[in-house]
Amino acid sequence: MRFSPEFLDELRARLPVSEVVGRRVRLKKAGREWKGLSPFNKEKTPSFFVNDHKQAWFDFSSQKNGNIFDFLMLTEGVTFPEAVERLAQMAGLPLPVVSREAQAREERRKTLHEVIELAAKFFEATLAARGGARGRGYLADRGLTPATQLKFRLGYAPAEQYALKEHLGAAKIPVDDMIEAGLLVAGEGIAVPYDRFRDRIMFPILDARGRVIAFGGRALEKEVSAKYLNSPETPLFHKGGTLYNIAGARAAAHAGAPVIAVEGYVDVIAMVTAGFEATVAPLGTALTADQLALMWRLNDEPILCFDGDDAGRRAAYRAADLALPLLKPGKSLRFAALPDGQDPDDLARSGGRDAIADVLGGARPLAQILWSRESEAGPFDTPERRAAFEARLGEVAGTIGDETVRRYYRQDFGARLRAMFAAPEISPRRRGFAERPRRGGAPARHAPPVLFGREPYVAASPQLAASPLHRGHRAAIPRREALILQAALNHPWLLHDHLEELAAAEFRHADSQKLKGALIDVFAHLAEEFREGREQDRDAERTELHAELSRRGFDNVLGRIERAITTPSVWAARPDAAADDVLLTWRQLVALHTQWHSLIRELKDAEAALGQDNTEANYARLCDVKARLSTLDGTEALVEGFGAASGRSARSL
Repeated sequence: MRFSPEFLDELRARLPVSEVVGRRVRLKKAGREWKGLSPFNKEKTPSFFVNDHKQAWFDFSSQKNGNIFDFLMLTEGVTFPEAVERLAQMAGLPLPVVSREAQAREERRKTLHEVIELAAKFFEATLAARGGARGRGYLADRGLTPATQLKFRLGYAPAEQYALKEHLGAAKIPVDDMIEAGLLVAGEGIAVPYDRFRDRIMFPILDARGRVIAFGGRALEKEVSAKYLNSPETPLFHKGGTLYNIAGARAAAHAGAPVIAVEGYVDVIAMVTAGFEATVAPLGTALTADQLALMWRLNDEPILCFDGDDAGRRAAYRAADLALPLLKPGKSLRFAALPDGQDPDDLARSGGRDAIADVLGGARPLAQILWSRESEAGPFDTPERRAAFEARLGEVAGTIGDETVRRYYRQDFGARLRAMFAAPEISPRRRGFAERPRRGGAPARHAPPVLFGREPYVAASPQLAASPLHRGHRAAIPRREALILQAALNHPWLLHDHLEELAAAEFRHADSQKLKGALIDVFAHLAEEFREGREQDRDAERTELHAELSRRGFDNVLGRIERAITTPSVWAARPDAAADDVLLTWRQLVALHTQWHSLIRELKDAEAALGQDNTEANYARLCDVKARLSTLDGTEALVEGFGAASGRSARSL
């Protein structure tokens, strides 16, 4: 809505600045002005002044100033139209009607807001009622407490085809309104419109003002065409133009919280629950320019949090390309990669806030991500290849719309190129020219690319940087370590023949290692009582094993192990899995784990060698190790589901 100068002047005349500011800042009269403590900075001596005669305020501590509209926009994080609407309500002044058509559109939007709000309340009530037990069970399995469900207004859509339609019909809501709000499926070939959402957990999607405008539904049945289903485009909802949790994130960001973008609804809820309240997510699509603009209104450098696998890296690169033409001075992105294929929900449940903070603390700037992508196309062992590399960097920088930002990117890429292809030094230890790092850490001439944009070249690969070798105790327990331990905890009969394999497994997380030692010690005592793990003794053996570990104070670690395994299809580690599947999965887990640690050690040695002696031979060695790691990372073991004994086909290594 556009507002005339006359209307804005009327608002200023009716609302003294001291009245508007005084609702948030305690003011004291100081001559012809008012003074108080800054709402933008912590201070003991007042430096914030208000002058009603000039219709202005000034904050000496932050150098911010403005009028009543600016004050609301800065202190409450609202847009200009929202500030005008709030001030008009405060002044008792009706908003102007621009045109009859505009008034009709606004009235229509209000009607649809009411319809969608009624639907949200219906879904909430259904979840809390007897018929919502199925939905409550799913949410409990995902670790979403009743308090969290209430906070995010989660609901459940009944499986019946006309449940919502009949409920809204009883409230005298026309079917046409239900269709326009995206709640019913209608169209050519559909004689009777029916509920769009059925047997789904419902996630209300709110606009920036906290009003429900759409829904996302998560299917509870496995055999459905779409696991997640969003509302269609409506007069209220454009999925590329908003973000899940935008209202909560706006308030949190205004209070100083970092803005973080993750992939899905549950990831957002997990992040907010862990204390990162300015977390948002796109709505079933890749990040759009409008969504990026929304985040930039909240924070100059939002963090995009992606999976650490190839798919996550490709998503990061797509987001980087999207951002380039839109960059402005001070506006950029940072990128964080999650460990071991975990999503934010996995990480929050297994490692808590510290593990998430660890990941976010390693977020890398946009320029480094772009450099990493282009440098992955190496080697650059000929002048032509180096020239092509430089040309690609020039093309990347050329897509930046802002001239100033574009100039600084060219400078940054140029500095990196000069460091990469710097002239060699003569080594006193070898004849001729030695290809080794120059003094000060710059790589030698003809050096392979600095992988993933880190300088100087040390332990730079994502596999090594994200591994428990380097992440330390604060990181989440790696899922493979958790799976091995859970298989042994739920099926102690395995250890009668495979105890040495467990003892030999390298667990880099401190809690995993402690639990492994205790498990071996406890089992050694129980093995005499449960000879050969007879079938009738297995439940008792498992119960006694858990009880003894609990007596030794491992309840917390056992809970973390269980929470680390959030993929529902990992059945072979569960107590009710078939013995043949358990054994086959155990062998594959141990084999994968042993190979992975062996390759991580090789990777560490190869990177250290390349850093010391930057030769083609060392670079080829590094590429070989990385290729084998990539192959191993893509290997699918039976941990993805039951094998033949449990009714599903088996795939072996």
